[in-house]
Amino acid sequence: MAGRPAIQKTEKEPVEIKLAHSPDSDDAFMFYALATHKLATPGYKYTHILSDIQTLNEAALAETYDVTAVSFAAYPSIRDKYVLLDCGASFGEGYGPIVVSAKSLKKEDIKGKRIGVPGLKTTAYLSLKLYEPDFEAVVMPFDKILDAVQNELVEAGLLIHEGQLMYPQMGLHKVIDLGVWWQEITGLPLPLGGNAVKKSIGPEMGRLIAKTIRESVEYGLEHRDDALKYAMQFARDMETELADQFVGMYVNKWTLGYGEKGKAAVTELIQRGTKAGLLPGPAKIEFLSE
Repeated sequence: MAGRPAIQKTEKEPVEIKLAHSPDSDDAFMFYALATHKLATPGYKYTHILSDIQTLNEAALAETYDVTAVSFAAYPSIRDKYVLLDCGASFGEGYGPIVVSAKSLKKEDIKGKRIGVPGLKTTAYLSLKLYEPDFEAVVMPFDKILDAVQNELVEAGLLIHEGQLMYPQMGLHKVIDLGVWWQEITGLPLPLGGNAVKKSIGPEMGRLIAKTIRESVEYGLEHRDDALKYAMQFARDMETELADQFVGMYVNKWTLGYGEKGKAAVTELIQRGTKAGLLPGPAKIEFLSE
């Protein structure tokens, strides 16, 4: 008599969550715990996709990823598809994107100038348009802007990421810090980018993802040296001291949670952009927290 076939136990395959963010030291620091499996995520497997923020903004229009970093300026174009998570954001509190030039320029001199910008959906571009509507935008990869300014291919450049700290080494001149300008006129930090999750995955999973991202940020802040060492591989030739400074600028209390002031800042930015005709209305914002 033939024996019964052996019963094989099968484990349920983990659910894959595609998480897209930029290849920058601050994002690397933020997702260190998640990327290096310091956090337990039972039942879920996070796949990290690294791409520049302009590409991620465009990918969000096609709902390419489950969770994605996104410029706040791009959110109105995807609000029917994604909801903002109440953690993992970058705010500039008294600092932000910087306009620089090879030759010394006054703030008012950028009117009508050819300015290298990192993308038309970035918050940096939106804030510059709110400050000075009249200039010629020359779109280029964010990491090419410093060289373009130094070689005078453009008359000025709009710097994001580490370029905000590296331009003095290249002998370039600061024209205006848009984070300073924004705080002067609003009294609020400048909201630059956040994380958004697909509405189609549902609020329960969305809240779980928010919790996981917050825990990853907390782990990085609690294990700063290890997280910074990991982030250095994404620091594009920055010295450790500068990378540490940059991470401190954009991974902080605002990254753990917006709070009422952070939400007010996002609302103010999007309302001003909508009123100026730079963003599609209505100026409605949806946040998802744990």
